Amino acid sequence: MSDCLFCKIVAKEIPAEVVYESGRTLAFRDLNPQAPTHVLVIPKDHHADAAALADAGDDLAGEVLKSAQEVATIDGVSEDGYRIVFNTGAAAGQTVFHVHAHVLGGRGLTWPPG
Repeated sequence: MSDCLFCKIVAKEIPAEVVYESGRTLAFRDLNPQAPTHVLVIPKDHHADAAALADAGDDLAGEVLKSAQEVATIDGVSEDGYRIVFNTGAAAGQTVFHVHAHVLGGRGLTWPPG
């Protein structure tokens, strides 16, 4: 989509600090990190939210999760633990409507937050 921020990052029209890239996914650091590790993992093809990603088929959702695990390994948080979060819809806090997984780690992550 021409007006999608994350599609522009995939197209290299907007710079991002890339952490990991596969054939169908891209992972880059969040500009407003909520933890020492805060990386967004996206499919390169546009899907609006986690529901659309689940409907995409072809194991794209699995590849996004595998890329999230690669990010955790690269950032050194895979052994201590990390969180993967998908916000789906505005009421859930989604602000960019290109599905993205937040990989968070590097500090204690309690639930509920706050």
